[in-house]
Amino acid sequence: MLIARRADTRARADFATWLMMAKLNGFSALPTEAQSFLEGYRQLLATMTEADASEATIQLMYKSYYAEMGGSGTPPEIPSRASEPATDAGNVTAFRRPAPRPKQQAVSGQATKPRLPVALIFICLAIVYVSIRYFWR
Repeated sequence: MLIARRADTRARADFATWLMMAKLNGFSALPTEAQSFLEGYRQLLATMTEADASEATIQLMYKSYYAEMGGSGTPPEIPSRASEPATDAGNVTAFRRPAPRPKQQAVSGQATKPRLPVALIFICLAIVYVSIRYFWR
């Protein structure tokens, strides 16, 4: 079943890639295997809808890839993705906002940082400055 899923995924990805290349006038740059599958797809388009022709071509590619990947016998039936509900939104991926993170509250109950360390640092620097000035005279 693992080989079948890999073959099906590869067939769907290759078909989409090859079809886009053909639409962008790159048909001649495709391998001969791709050209033969796309010619079959064009012939199927004359007799059926685009979705059915696409699914039929993908199934042919799937069977070919299954045998190529070492699958024995007839390939297992993978549920058709055409039977799934169509959620085609074009080339747009829906943006989902991440869930808001809860704000961390201070455990000790203080909302601000204490000012004491800053004041201590300033006082120490002042003492060091004054002592250096005093000893250099």
